[in-house]
Amino acid sequence: MTKIDIISGFLGAGKTTLIKKLLAEAYQGEKLVLIENEFGEISIDGGFLKESGVQISEMSSGCICCSLVGDFNQALKDVTAQFHPDRILIEPSGVGKLSDVIVAVENTAAESPELKLNSFVTVADATKVKVYMKNFGEFYNNQIESAGTIVLSRTQKLSQEKLEAAAAMLREKNPGAAILTTPWDQLDGKTILSAIEKVSLADELLAKMRAEHEAEEAEHAHHHHGEHGEHEHHHDHGEHGEHEHSHEHEAHGEHEHHHDHGEHGHPHDHGQECDDPSCSCHHHHHHADEVFTSWGKETPKTFTQAGVEKILAALDSGEYGSILRAKGIVAGEDGAWIEFDYVPEEHEVRAGHPDYTGRLCVIGADLKEDRLSQLFGL
Repeated sequence: MTKIDIISGFLGAGKTTLIKKLLAEAYQGEKLVLIENEFGEISIDGGFLKESGVQISEMSSGCICCSLVGDFNQALKDVTAQFHPDRILIEPSGVGKLSDVIVAVENTAAESPELKLNSFVTVADATKVKVYMKNFGEFYNNQIESAGTIVLSRTQKLSQEKLEAAAAMLREKNPGAAILTTPWDQLDGKTILSAIEKVSLADELLAKMRAEHEAEEAEHAHHHHGEHGEHEHHHDHGEHGEHEHSHEHEAHGEHEHHHDHGEHGHPHDHGQECDDPSCSCHHHHHHADEVFTSWGKETPKTFTQAGVEKILAALDSGEYGSILRAKGIVAGEDGAWIEFDYVPEEHEVRAGHPDYTGRLCVIGADLKEDRLSQLFGL
């Protein structure tokens, strides 16, 4: 299987620098082909790439977006047949529409089962978000709106206030993307790659916590009964218990998840009374079968350790819903990073490693999302 990663961005945004960092720190040991197409840009230094063992295929057909139907499709197939790479990096022209490149790759992948569109990234100069949105509306916004991940460059040149404003503008255009706000020199290429390849913060944390809960519940299955009484369930029940995203709250980068029980849902799942004493609705509220929601945010906002301690202590009050777990890593005001974990009546706050942006997730029942936003100052 050959993964295809698209790294787009306006001229001068720093695509080349990002690709070099990923080559040096994240893609080591992979057989990799870079397809770049020039549009008045200085190409990546060929010597550097050959030293990294990277094969360059430069497209001479001009802008990828102008030659989607024939050349591009064929170029991908030819490169795959000739080199059998683990990964193909595509660096489209800085003035192209990312959505067009995504469609072109998807069309090729549909015809070639060994190809898989793995990620599509936009590199954006944090200092120019506002002016580019205004002056290059259609093309710039397309790159922002179509990205699975937005990697901000030059964030260290902005004040905290301006960085938060730039992230908010991007979030408005793209509620679901991971937005990397931490300066690259503080991040390892592997951290950037893991951010690019992740589904979302909330999915990742939720999956981890859910696995922990299930392990816990398997161990203590017979000890947790009726502490919190019955919970009203008002969530949909998908066939395989998958996450469904509600985009109602995502304008600010929030994620709400509805966790499902599959086709064997209990009668009360559909608004009926349940009189089965063995049913999970009579169990402790963090039983693995219970429905709960997750509220998650990504933010470049800075916190103090004392501030995080205070926030976590407040989660015990019941004013924010029945909080079962909270987890996160956020930027500290002194440049350090703060990691935290919360379970009811107990929490831990410690020093952490830099992440691509501050991320936090709260899980529980009847979450008061507006109040949680206020509590974390988001």
